[in-house]
Amino acid sequence: MISLILGLIIFFGTHSISIVNRRWRDQRLLRLGEPAWKGLYSLVSLLGFGLICYGYGAARLAPLILYTPPLWLQHVAFALMLPVFPLMLAVYLPGRLKAAARHPLLLATKLWASAHLLANGTLADVLLFGSFLLWAVADRMAVRGRGESPLLLGPTAMRNDVWAIGLGLLVYGIFIGWLHRLLIGVSPL
Repeated sequence: MISLILGLIIFFGTHSISIVNRRWRDQRLLRLGEPAWKGLYSLVSLLGFGLICYGYGAARLAPLILYTPPLWLQHVAFALMLPVFPLMLAVYLPGRLKAAARHPLLLATKLWASAHLLANGTLADVLLFGSFLLWAVADRMAVRGRGESPLLLGPTAMRNDVWAIGLGLLVYGIFIGWLHRLLIGVSPL
């Protein structure tokens, strides 16, 4: 559990620099240069992510159950997960979906974390998915507070929405049918 908590602190510590002190981040970015800053940021984030994966896997071997969700919440979780992959793809395929969501990756993170909190009730689940949910809410509030508008790169064609939704649903189907079990070790079905 210590590895999971340490990983969450490192991962969200790096991902929260802009939330907590944007000016400090901008000063380091200017001083180090963008490639060095992004490289250091990525290395620290990967260290945190590795600790999260290791710690979560270890915690699943001896789970501490906080609550047992009713079976019907799994159906709610499946429904909440439907837009997650299309929203993730909308970041790279700008269209009406991206414009409506404003920050589609943050929305996808909130839906993903909420769905997993509804379907899982161990301490490790609450720590992992609850942390992602709290961070996504805090980051969205920080973005709104700074008055930032999302960047719309490229043409905002309707075909991008069709691609984002179609490919996103295909990836979702592959993920719940096969990939989740392969990567996570648990079949959601």
